[in-house]
Amino acid sequence: MTLLLTLDDGSVERALAEAVDLAREAAVEEAGAEQVGAHVGVSREDAVSASHLFEANVPGYRGWRWSVTVASAGADAPVTVSEVVLVPGPDALIAPQWVPWERRVRAGDLGVGDILPPDKDDPRLVPAYLQSDDPAVEEVAHEAGLGRVHVLSRFGREEAATRWHRGEFGPRSDMARSAPAHCGTCGFYLPLAGSLRAAFGVCGNEIAPADGNVVHAEYGCGAHSEVEVEVTSSVPVAELVYDDSLLDMEPVEEPKTETGATPDVETASESAE
Repeated sequence: MTLLLTLDDGSVERALAEAVDLAREAAVEEAGAEQVGAHVGVSREDAVSASHLFEANVPGYRGWRWSVTVASAGADAPVTVSEVVLVPGPDALIAPQWVPWERRVRAGDLGVGDILPPDKDDPRLVPAYLQSDDPAVEEVAHEAGLGRVHVLSRFGREEAATRWHRGEFGPRSDMARSAPAHCGTCGFYLPLAGSLRAAFGVCGNEIAPADGNVVHAEYGCGAHSEVEVEVTSSVPVAELVYDDSLLDMEPVEEPKTETGATPDVETASESAE
């Protein structure tokens, strides 16, 4: 085995860094002058090579750069081009990280008519003939003598409880923090069965934002059944007082009439005529 040692006083590194024109010529030869932009920098690969970066004016490759790697065998050796490649820059538009097929379906992706079977080795499910660790499930199965093919395992219940606790209807949401009371004391709160009963239930208030959803017992909203609001007028109104026990007497002057005739006599004469 032969080990090649290169002793450099800095001349090789300077030669590599100054080979901008050589690197540009290689990039232009590869892609064309119209697709090679300004020089943006140089990075050292190792003791005998470096890469020059140029802006790439390629349609559909915003933020990408041309990387031209140059190398030199020593101070007396010429600088040569090793490769020209297109690489993404810090602001490049690139494809998202690859996700395996079995992990690409997310919560909320299932639509009307879609079918999504569980994995054969899904840790959230166990055969129903095994003990489920849930007293309520065991009691019902014992009384009925029947059971489902699979039931939720302890791991599955803990995973669901953690997800619900951290979700939109958990105790740490903004709605819960500003609520006047918790769901655990609400008349619309329908507790779940089994071991999850102590912490979770379903909201049955159609006005509430969590209607029909699983909520934590410490979640809450403004539609709590025990909320009372005193309705008052925004404009101050003085109390009205009526007193009908006293009558106020106002003196009235008797109307004056002409001499020798009274209003009653004249009216009677006109009626007779």
